[in-house]
Amino acid sequence: MQDDFLLESYDYSLPAQNIAQQPSPQRDGSRLLILDRKTGHIDHKQFSEITAFFNQGDILVVNDTKVFPARLQGRKESGGKAEVFLLELPQERTSTPLSSTCRCAEADALIKSSKRPARGSKILINDMLSCTIIDHLENGRMRIALNFPAQSELMDVLLQYGSVPLPPYIERPSGSTKNDRNRYQTVYADSIGAVAAPTAGLHFTMPILAELKEKGVEIVSLTLHVGYGTFAPVRMESIRDHLIHREYVSITEETAGRINKTKENGGKVWAVGTTTVRALEFSSGGRGRVQKTSDWCDLYITPGFKFTVIDNLITNFHLPKSSLLFLVSALCGREKLLESYGEAIARDYRFYSYGDAMAILS
Repeated sequence: MQDDFLLESYDYSLPAQNIAQQPSPQRDGSRLLILDRKTGHIDHKQFSEITAFFNQGDILVVNDTKVFPARLQGRKESGGKAEVFLLELPQERTSTPLSSTCRCAEADALIKSSKRPARGSKILINDMLSCTIIDHLENGRMRIALNFPAQSELMDVLLQYGSVPLPPYIERPSGSTKNDRNRYQTVYADSIGAVAAPTAGLHFTMPILAELKEKGVEIVSLTLHVGYGTFAPVRMESIRDHLIHREYVSITEETAGRINKTKENGGKVWAVGTTTVRALEFSSGGRGRVQKTSDWCDLYITPGFKFTVIDNLITNFHLPKSSLLFLVSALCGREKLLESYGEAIARDYRFYSYGDAMAILS
C-alpha cells in the first residue's frame, strides 16, 4: 500500500506517437477500453458501443462546463511578443470605468514573454483589446486588466481574437485551429468558464445521448469549471503532500435529487470524467448523498479514498505522475490501472485529451 503514495509509482513510459495531436474523425469513433474493477477483466470496444453497458434505471452525470478562448497573442509596448493565458473568466469592473469609450475586466493570467512585464505595463493584443499588468502574484501568475471598447461585449471580443487553450502536449506550429473550437468542447457544453475541456465527455454525441435516454437512462449535468491547475505537475515525493488546485462547482437541487433517487432505486451512477467524480464526492462529504452545491472544490482523491456516490467512471488516459492518475487509481487500484495502460499502449491506443477512452465498471 505504501507504494501507492510514492510519486514514482505512477510513472509509465509512453511513446510520443501515442499522444493524440488531433481528435478522431468522429467523436464516438474513438476506442474504448473496458475495465471490470472487481474481476480485473479488460475488454476492447469502440466508444459508439458504450450504451450496451448501461441498464435501465442508471444515471449518467456529465460536466457541462464550457471552454472559453483563454489564449491571447499580443505584443509588449517595447515590441516583444507576449502570450496571455487567462486562468479564469474575466469579471467586468463596473465601479470604476476607464472612460465612456472603454470598459475593463480583471482576471488572473499567465504571461509568456522574453522578460516579465512590470506592473502598470501594457500588452497590446490589437486595436480592440489590450491588457494592463495590475500586480504580480504567486507561482508566476499576474493580475491583469483587460481593456476593450465600451460598445462591445467582452465574450464577443474574446471569441473573435482569442484561441482555444489546448494542453501543452498538443504541439502545433500554428496553435489551435477552427476545428479545435468545436472539437475541444463537449456537445452538451453550456456553462462558460473553463480553460480546459472535461475531455472524457468529448466522445459523446447527441445520438448516443438519445440512445441512452431511449434505454431508460437518466442524464443530468453539473458544472465544474476546469482550471489550469489540472495540468499542474506533482513535485512532492509523497503524493499526500501535494496541494490540489481548487475549481468552482455548481450542482442544482434537482440534479442532486435525481442522483440520490437513482441510488435509492438501485441504479448505477455513471460519472463522465474525473471532474464529475470530484464534484459528486465533494458534494456528498463522504455521506453518499449528493447535496445542492455552489462552492470551491478542493477534494484530493488518492488511493484509500472511499467513494460513496459514483459506481462507474468514463475517463481518458492520463499523464504519468498526475493527480488525475491518482484519482483513477483510487477507484480501480494502481497496479490494475497501470496494467491496463500497458495493454492500451501495446494495442496502440491514443492518449490524453484528444485520445481514446476508458470505462471502469463496478
